[in-house]
Amino acid sequence: MIPAIPPASLARPDITRSVCRGATRWLRQAGFAVVAEMTFGNGRRADLVAIKPNHDIWIIEVKSGLADFRADQKWGHYADYCDALAFAVGPDFPQDLIEPPVGLIIADAFGGMMLREPERLPLAPARRKAVTLAFAQLAAGRLMRLDDPDFEGFT
Repeated sequence: MIPAIPPASLARPDITRSVCRGATRWLRQAGFAVVAEMTFGNGRRADLVAIKPNHDIWIIEVKSGLADFRADQKWGHYADYCDALAFAVGPDFPQDLIEPPVGLIIADAFGGMMLREPERLPLAPARRKAVTLAFAQLAAGRLMRLDDPDFEGFT
């Protein structure tokens, strides 16, 4: 049996990767399609963007720890591009710092759990269409690059 590595011994990028993986697993189990690192019209890049079959668009901001949370205030600029906003954090993150209306997902490399649903503020139909098309083009471009690394469209 391989001993578990305590989160404190992981470097920040490893914690981020772990939380992203677990949050993505939870989102997929909840019926979402997910892409990582999607850039919006305002130039901001979200860690995870998820779309449900009912067209609900969520943005999930991943935080590797307290310092990351305190240093990064760009997440407020995501509201114009989603129906709901949530944070995904590791099990050791001080959860009381993330207050409603933002949702809260606790995750590690193996999975995640929604501790608090985010408040939903529906997007305008034109913005929903634009975000959905950008999501689809990003996902299609990434898929195309698996087959053709020289493919340069849909970034």
